[in-house]
Amino acid sequence: MRWRETCGILAILLCASASAARAQTPYGIGRPATAEEIAGWNIDIGRDGSNLPQGSGSVSQGREVFAQQCASCHGDKGEGGIGDRLVGGQGTIGTAKPVRTVGSYWPYAPTLFDYIRRAMPQNAPQSLSNEDVYAVSAYILNLNGLVRDDAVLDAKSLAAVKMPNRDKFVGDARPDVR
Repeated sequence: MRWRETCGILAILLCASASAARAQTPYGIGRPATAEEIAGWNIDIGRDGSNLPQGSGSVSQGREVFAQQCASCHGDKGEGGIGDRLVGGQGTIGTAKPVRTVGSYWPYAPTLFDYIRRAMPQNAPQSLSNEDVYAVSAYILNLNGLVRDDAVLDAKSLAAVKMPNRDKFVGDARPDVR
């Protein structure tokens, strides 16, 4: 009886692997993605601000959105909690105990927008409007002393924010890396 069970299991596994192998071939399986499907995932933002969407958001709007959507994980003022610390740490990167935050470590402000839009809030990624993402970005940059209290960020002004650590990264000298 044991031999029959073993043979039966082997036959099932062989059939399953043959089906999986067929599913990976280009013979009529699947379809090309539509332009609409691609556009839904083509939301990356360049470090120079390329591909930032239209819209804007103020520090005061960001304070409200942050309190509703972000503070439960990142603390009321971005000091950290369940989620990462977002504020402070300036001047610590070159020390034995660097504190990596948006204000101390991140080299480009548009990547903050990109990350928030893609991944936050953690329980509902990509649920914030572009205006909310601009506003939360403005608030976090304000908490780090990088934009004024009355700042309103849009594609142009966000790309113009000079992050403290922008020029501190070392390039990769390998010839195959750009």
